[in-house]
Amino acid sequence: MPLPINVQFNIVLYSILSGILIGVLYDLYNIVRGAKVPKIIIMVEDILFWIFTSFAVFTFLLYMNYAFLNPYVYVFMIITLVIYLKFVSPMVLKIELYLISIFGKAIRIVFKTVIYPVKVIFYSISGKK
Repeated sequence: MPLPINVQFNIVLYSILSGILIGVLYDLYNIVRGAKVPKIIIMVEDILFWIFTSFAVFTFLLYMNYAFLNPYVYVFMIITLVIYLKFVSPMVLKIELYLISIFGKAIRIVFKTVIYPVKVIFYSISGKK
């Protein structure tokens, strides 16, 4: 029995969204991975990334469209991923790097603000200037 049109639309929509999810995770992975790492570590990181990504996408599809994994779901995920990596990824990568730099600055400011009273107390107890 064929699925109703709204269920088919939801399956296609969520497969497109899962392709975008894979692209965003891949951008984050490229930021974290770094450049000067031995090849064996890169291979292990790649395997772990794709295992994590497959679990994340399967969980997403399980909750959103009851894990209908038809061939056209994979086709739409791959097409969306290719389009995302070709056209959208450079902009998202810039936004991710900007957000990471802001988050890093905020953590540094909070850390220095919290650690300053500890330094003052330590220096006053130890007699250092």
